[in-house]
Amino acid sequence: MRRLVYRKRERAKRHPAPPVRVRMHITKGDLVVVISGEEKGKRGKVLRALPQKNRVVVEGVNIVKRHRRARQQGEESQIVEFAAPIAASKVMLIDPKEDRPTRVRRRVDTDGTVERVSVRSGEPIPRNR
Repeated sequence: MRRLVYRKRERAKRHPAPPVRVRMHITKGDLVVVISGEEKGKRGKVLRALPQKNRVVVEGVNIVKRHRRARQQGEESQIVEFAAPIAASKVMLIDPKEDRPTRVRRRVDTDGTVERVSVRSGEPIPRNR
């Protein structure tokens, strides 16, 4: 009879999944309106777009307070207010022609450039970066 030999099984290495970049309909500098949630109806300019997380930071929306501790000698601790990111699906782009919220389509020109088009008015929406 053969003797049983127990070997440790090798564990599968866990690698974090690479961040998935979501194609967003909103970019930095766009004027948007919040369509759902606590801040519904507020308008603001997009300060940052975070495509990996599918979130945007809108000026004056979702203001949170963070307590900051004094780090150096003589520096005082303080309460800092800043705009936190919200889901990109909760905001809607404002049509520059009609000044109302609109959905966005993409249109490829003859030269191959992609431009955003307002569904409401059919006008192209320029990128404000």
